[in-house]
Amino acid sequence: MPIWSPDFETMPRDQLEALQVERLRQLVERAQAVPFYRQKFQEAGVRPEDIRSLDDLSRLPFTEKEDLRRNYPFGMFAVPLDQVKRIHASSGTTGKPTVGG
Repeated sequence: MPIWSPDFETMPRDQLEALQVERLRQLVERAQAVPFYRQKFQEAGVRPEDIRSLDDLSRLPFTEKEDLRRNYPFGMFAVPLDQVKRIHASSGTTGKPTVGG
């Protein structure tokens, strides 16, 4: 089986976990640009600097389909619409459509 990214695929476990924690922290930081997530993180008492291990993943709130519907059409985007490259949407046959960018 080929190794496509040797630096990442052969990284020692402790380094891999440190990278995953850093990327999770960055994700939480970026997600705060969305008012929905900013409020959810605040309610959960989670700030980016609170992410210190992969166990902190369990502290993050879930996003449910109803959340997507309530924020239709573009309320869940973390960047301005002119920076979105592609938009996907459900048909909405069982309710309001859901949109992802």
